[in-house]
Amino acid sequence: MASTMAHLVPAARASRVALAPPAAPYRDGTRLIPPSSRWLLVPTVAFAAAIGALTALGPEKALAGLAVLILAACVWKWPQLAAYLVIGLTPLTVGISRGSALPIVRPNEAIALLAGGTLAVRGLVQLRTGHLPRFRMDRVELAIVLMAVSNSVLVLLWMTLRQEQITSDDVLYALVLWKTLGLYFLVRFSVRTDRQVLVCMWLSLAAASVVAALAILQALGALGVPGLLNHFYESGITTAGLQNGRGSSTLGLPAATADLMVFCLAILAGLWTRVRRHRTILAAAAALFLLGALSAAEFSSAIGMVVGIVCIAIVLRKPRLLYVFVPGLLLAGFVLRSVISTRLSGFQSASGLPASWTGRLQNLQSYFWPTLFSHGNFVLGVRPAARVVVPTQLTGYVWIESGYTWLLWGGGIPLLASFIFFAYVTARRGWEAANDGPPGRSVAGVAVFTAIFVIIVLMTFDPHLTYRGSADEFFFLLALAAPVRPRANSAPAKHKSPELATEVRR
Repeated sequence: MASTMAHLVPAARASRVALAPPAAPYRDGTRLIPPSSRWLLVPTVAFAAAIGALTALGPEKALAGLAVLILAACVWKWPQLAAYLVIGLTPLTVGISRGSALPIVRPNEAIALLAGGTLAVRGLVQLRTGHLPRFRMDRVELAIVLMAVSNSVLVLLWMTLRQEQITSDDVLYALVLWKTLGLYFLVRFSVRTDRQVLVCMWLSLAAASVVAALAILQALGALGVPGLLNHFYESGITTAGLQNGRGSSTLGLPAATADLMVFCLAILAGLWTRVRRHRTILAAAAALFLLGALSAAEFSSAIGMVVGIVCIAIVLRKPRLLYVFVPGLLLAGFVLRSVISTRLSGFQSASGLPASWTGRLQNLQSYFWPTLFSHGNFVLGVRPAARVVVPTQLTGYVWIESGYTWLLWGGGIPLLASFIFFAYVTARRGWEAANDGPPGRSVAGVAVFTAIFVIIVLMTFDPHLTYRGSADEFFFLLALAAPVRPRANSAPAKHKSPELATEVRR
């Protein structure tokens, strides 16, 4: 009987292998054998031929095409590289003027499109193996979709019913939240392990350190940095920042730079308490981020920094951190005393308020509130574009400088309600990840919990939810703090080999 059973067990195993889908991977006893990818030879050869043809037009174009091919191949081989690229390069390239370096798109958008497109094609190819993706939209993702629909589909339909002209500005602004959703999913599906999450955290700190250093030098007017940034980055915003002694850095907007610094302070605090390594580097980075946040010379940013520090202490359950940050703030204020004194001089005006504050209120009362609160426009919104054409202005536009006014303007009550729901589920995800997740996800959770409360408070002043650069960082962190996704069509854990068990798909 024992001999018979010994022969039957291998036979049963063989039958299971024979019944498996032909294209699915199989194991030869030592390694996993993927299905054939010979069909990739045709598009690869065609792309290589196209690169060769580009040499006739110019070697620069051929080299650029070759670099794109190599980068796409690397992302195909190592999907986490897509997240590393967008997280590490977005803060450094997001402020470059559209069309100055590349036609139509900004460099950060081109990087995201290349990485995201490669991952999308890779996912379609994997469908041939029979591994269908398991995707269930959670409440955070549902909230983002609801905000995007409210800010695009609903308000554009409402404009059509009111026979309002839909401009290119409306279309571009209607795509903003969809773009952030795409960045969220790019990171969500490319990062698989907690170790990769920690790599993303360190990349965020490295990129933010460069942003902070440039912002400090720009605010102080040192080493020719203001002129350098003015030449390569958004000329209108950067020039304004230069004239007022504010650090807009590579993001092109002082308030966004300050937001990024606060978010990265939360990452730093999470690494300090959860990982407890490289503390000398973290201490130096903390001082740099405090200086970078104050160099923005924004009163709202100072409020956001205080809110962020309090939230960090709450989520980490370490009130003593408040005593650690206070000396750092005082030291940063002393170093940037010239920048701060310039901003405080605004209170010496006839009204007793800075001109930026009175101008903000006048713009809201003149260009936005009358339209918003007439004919019930606040119910479904006015239009997606967050600015109006004013020829008398230097830039030709007046932007909405109130985040909650922007919510009602760009999507009405549905967008406002969606944002409230989003804030709740995001804060909950951040809290749960910070207290129950593995080290990498816990660090991301600390940053998410801090960032969402900073955004909630600062939305009183500006639409911080969509600020270029800082909003991208926030949605990256939100994706990294998400619960771990099980591998599609995976076997129970007890049947997995040890080397496969360590690779967890997010």
